[in-house]
Amino acid sequence: MDDAARAGWLYYVAGNTQDEIAAKLGISRQSAQRMVSLAVSEGLVKVRLDHPIARCLDLAEQLKQRFGLKMAEVVPTDPGSTSTTLGVADAAAAEMTRWLKSETPIVLGIGTGRTLKAAIELLSPIECPQHKVVSLTGNIAPDGSAAFYNVIFNIADKIKARSFPMPLPVIASSPEERELLHSQAMIRPVLELSAQATVAFVGIGDLEDDAPLFIDGFISRQELLALRQAGAVCEIVGRAFDRNGVPIKGLTNDRVASAHIPSRDTAMVIAIAKGPKKLPGIEAALKGSLINGLITDEATAEALLAS
Repeated sequence: MDDAARAGWLYYVAGNTQDEIAAKLGISRQSAQRMVSLAVSEGLVKVRLDHPIARCLDLAEQLKQRFGLKMAEVVPTDPGSTSTTLGVADAAAAEMTRWLKSETPIVLGIGTGRTLKAAIELLSPIECPQHKVVSLTGNIAPDGSAAFYNVIFNIADKIKARSFPMPLPVIASSPEERELLHSQAMIRPVLELSAQATVAFVGIGDLEDDAPLFIDGFISRQELLALRQAGAVCEIVGRAFDRNGVPIKGLTNDRVASAHIPSRDTAMVIAIAKGPKKLPGIEAALKGSLINGLITDEATAEALLAS
């Protein structure tokens, strides 16, 4: 019914043709026609689309227009849940699957974090040997263990595609160590591949007292406070940004060993985030054009549009 509602909205509200609907949903024209017909036969199409997803579709379109996004997905908000992954993880898994089902070879860049890990866990096994999946972040924790929320190994278990981990710490001990690590023969190809990403999925980390970078041991309390004092409101693939999406000068940013966010001119960079704690970071990512795709929930979308 969700598919029928989506097709009905695209046809009756957004004014798309059945060919355009087929292209946007990745289905045949015949399937698009059936979905539109189903929306009518089930009584979803009246004066307005009588389905909860209609509000989400409207919000997604407003986000695209307001912030110049190439894609936006808004899921319903469960007011009784405090989860930061509910709904958006499912939508992210569906979007990843759509890209992975492409017959044309792609390079999929993947960030790190709890939301991305939840999305990977929802992926169904799929064989796509034509694709490459590359980590955008280091996967070594400060104590030398594998970083718990690095998902390159999780996705490698789910799909049959070549995967390229980044055997680096998220944040090096010094700028000199970072440069030395980046100069290694086994690291340079991974960094080069990350810059060639066709699509990238990233999380947005907050910098509050329980910031993931701090809780997971990548930065100290003093470093966290120094970043906040410098105006940082979020981090993406380990790099800290201020409220306008401008990278913080110096501090831990000089030691981040992760790859840079792929160019939005050549890649679809999709952030997956929702909730009040993530809101300043999402706003920063949008203002700084750090992303051109967003998967979020209804309440967060409304807050973004009201700002």
